[in-house]
Amino acid sequence: MVNIAILGYGTVGSGVVEVLGTNQASINKKAGKEIHIKYVLDLREFPGDPIEGKLVHDYEIIINDPEVDIVVEVMGGVMPAYTFVKRALEAGKSVCTSNKELVAAYGSELLALARSKSINFLFEASCGGGIPIIRPLNSSLTADEIDEITGILNGTTNYILTKMSGEGSGFETVLKEAQDKGYAERNPEADVEGYDACRKIAILSSLAFGRSVDYHDIYTEGISKITTTDIAYAKKMGSAIKLLASSKKVDSSFYAMVAPFLVTDEHPLYSVNGVFNAIFVHGNVLGDIMFYGSGAGKLPTASAVVSDVVDAAKHLHVNIMSFWSSKKLTLTDISNARGRFFVRVKGDREAVIKIAEQVFGRVDQIKVDGVEGETGFLTGILSEAEYREKAESFPDIISMIRVQR
Repeated sequence: MVNIAILGYGTVGSGVVEVLGTNQASINKKAGKEIHIKYVLDLREFPGDPIEGKLVHDYEIIINDPEVDIVVEVMGGVMPAYTFVKRALEAGKSVCTSNKELVAAYGSELLALARSKSINFLFEASCGGGIPIIRPLNSSLTADEIDEITGILNGTTNYILTKMSGEGSGFETVLKEAQDKGYAERNPEADVEGYDACRKIAILSSLAFGRSVDYHDIYTEGISKITTTDIAYAKKMGSAIKLLASSKKVDSSFYAMVAPFLVTDEHPLYSVNGVFNAIFVHGNVLGDIMFYGSGAGKLPTASAVVSDVVDAAKHLHVNIMSFWSSKKLTLTDISNARGRFFVRVKGDREAVIKIAEQVFGRVDQIKVDGVEGETGFLTGILSEAEYREKAESFPDIISMIRVQR
């Protein structure tokens, strides 16, 4: 028997209990052992709940029990999760977590600690909810050198952009709807400003490139300034606006960014809609591969956590190798990154295009019926620094959206 303790009985924690209860027989068979929930830690009471007899309020009970083999951390946040997880690993207990904030901040340290104890720190659910991506990067794709990871890593923002495109509703209207449905938090800043996706691409980049990527170093924009007019222009160009989190190796340089992009209908991420997520990976041998599925939600995330529990149970005293060094990966300033830019400028169309061609060279004008008093155009390929320098000639720029290449 393998005893586990679950830290936190919120959405994901209760989902883990539900998944283990629903599929107990098949999970035990796959693990080769019976997986038994011994404790659930939470500050609250749950009278009448099946876990009532397992509920504890003091972490010391768990950390001092030698029969607990695996700790499942689904509390969220950095503190006290970091303290609890570190103590569990030091006590020789493997840890499985869905906590992207914790992994992004302390992943390399906790992996090294687990390795020194011949146990495991597993975090499949931290980056794509129910999408398996950590395990493929650690095992299935090890023959390749990964040079790009680009993904739709946040279901809330993808839902908002999909609804704005499909219904013509404004950002604030759709955000409120997402909150009412439980897709967005009451304070949606982490999602809509790109911080959630930033942490996830930092984790994936660290695994893909083998060195620690500090999420503070990643240029990040959100979707709160996207308007229905932006959506109309995107449709005119046969594109969709997606919040993309991307990291790329170009020659010997590494770039990472989170921002809204125009994605053409030829790109595999174009058709990823609603709360679904997708992660596009390019390897130098395999070429392109994409992982797609439910990126968030109680049961998809819990399913990924339980898959880590099974893996940890099968490797109780054997460390599963991961390629994430504590050595920091220095990211190149995005001012050197190159691409096309879609620009909206106030003013008379003919006058704006004339100046645009003087400043940017040849541009492609985009006309949308019903949009007056402004002009939209696509630049040629420029570096970020070149775009910023040239954009200074247009004091009346309304917005700019990058184009996914």
